[in-house]
Amino acid sequence: MRTGEIQRTTAETSVYVSLNLDGTGVYDVHTGIGFLDHMLEQLSRHSLIDMVVKVDGDLHIDQHHTTEDSGIAIGEAFKQALGDKRGITRYGTAYSPMDETLSRVSLDISGRPYLVWKASFTQPRLGEMDTELFDHWFHSFAVAAGITLHAECIYGQNNHHIIESLFKGLARALRQAVEVDPRKADSIPSTKGTLGDA
Repeated sequence: MRTGEIQRTTAETSVYVSLNLDGTGVYDVHTGIGFLDHMLEQLSRHSLIDMVVKVDGDLHIDQHHTTEDSGIAIGEAFKQALGDKRGITRYGTAYSPMDETLSRVSLDISGRPYLVWKASFTQPRLGEMDTELFDHWFHSFAVAAGITLHAECIYGQNNHHIIESLFKGLARALRQAVEVDPRKADSIPSTKGTLGDA
């Protein structure tokens, strides 16, 4: 089993994350932000990555640190679970429709973190979560995980549908990318021979 476990503690948050890339999508998520919990549950369920996320953050200030640090810790646990990335498919792309909304997420587990974000929202909050924090979570995750990540809402109107389709798209793209290719199970999918941090 490819697993990762991170305990990240700062003056702003205490975050515990454990992941199993070869799971069945079982989750136990408590960030203190209900809408973020809902999105991370979607991420786990649709990627089939078992996920425990526990965050004690400074929500009396705002949601920024909890959102950011959960993305960082999940990304670090993901990277840890992948190890040297031997045998993985590496690339993943998913189109995710949700009613009137269609999103596309493409990623490369490259060791070169980058986020392209093309989504906007017409309301400042969903539930109690600030919509401006969604791209910040994706950025924090991409940098910590070491992946190139392109997330785009192609079209859509309902704000809930837009962000949920992006999280589900991320889940399906990750599921595809971490799968072991049986034809290359013993090799690293790069002509460099490594998928490190370079």
